Amino acid sequence: MKKLMLSLFIAFGFSACSLSNDDMNVDCGANTNVAFTGFPLLCNYTIKTLPTNPAAIVVNTQERMDYYFTKHENTCTVASDPTIDFTQKYLVGIFAGAKPTSGYAIKITSIVENNCQIVINFYEKSPQVGETLSSSPTYPSDFILIPKTEKPIIFNRTSETSDNIVMGTYNSKCLSSDCQKFFQLNDYNIQKFLNVVPAKYEFAQYKYTTTTTRNEYTLFAKNIPTEILSIKGQTKTYGTPDSADQGGIYFEFTQGSTVTKIFIDNNDTADQSAEIKVFKKAIQDKITSLK
Repeated sequence: MKKLMLSLFIAFGFSACSLSNDDMNVDCGANTNVAFTGFPLLCNYTIKTLPTNPAAIVVNTQERMDYYFTKHENTCTVASDPTIDFTQKYLVGIFAGAKPTSGYAIKITSIVENNCQIVINFYEKSPQVGETLSSSPTYPSDFILIPKTEKPIIFNRTSETSDNIVMGTYNSKCLSSDCQKFFQLNDYNIQKFLNVVPAKYEFAQYKYTTTTTRNEYTLFAKNIPTEILSIKGQTKTYGTPDSADQGGIYFEFTQGSTVTKIFIDNNDTADQSAEIKVFKKAIQDKITSLK
């Protein structure tokens, strides 16, 4: 493909974030997807200067890390590894700028690379209808780790929905990694959360790896039974999951500002209707396919 001048996100602290129009006729080859790791930076770092305008940074050394961020004790409810091996990875951060209330977000969705450049796609979310908001200003941001590169980086704004599904299998009695498998399905990628702790299901505090794919959320949402759709915004438990070392199934459905959470016993119990049992099997099969 030819080089394209995409919508350039305002960048600071990094010189290789744009393309020269003089090079528009260079053949850059095919685009390939680049895997990246979500990095819950705010568990262990404070941003020294919150940008009031949209901005992006690429941090490639510990010295630059220390320049932009102040390290502090972990503030998340699970252990979080703050170390970055800058010989292998770079930290990318994007900032939406100052917003008047809560309810705003910015999110990196995918990365594509060719022989000329790397394009980091992102979208922004505004407050949803019915969402409870804080009147304090906020500064939305998102952070990921990408493979070390010398290529120019472009930031490209896209349109996406923040609706998503989180599903997982859990067992607090089991110590192997096979007992805690959690994934987020959205319409731009699949996220695999790393080292999820039983009963600690606030997923913004976990690192995650990504697989770029489209419409996984939309496709799986067709399986959600009416019984679960009708308890919109609530939490419901079927049976007594994880009460006798049998584990359980976790399902979280975010639609707009509404979050529904479901816990299902791995054993078939009297309160599980036929459609709940079919849905439980669909979740188990999907998780197996994502391993």
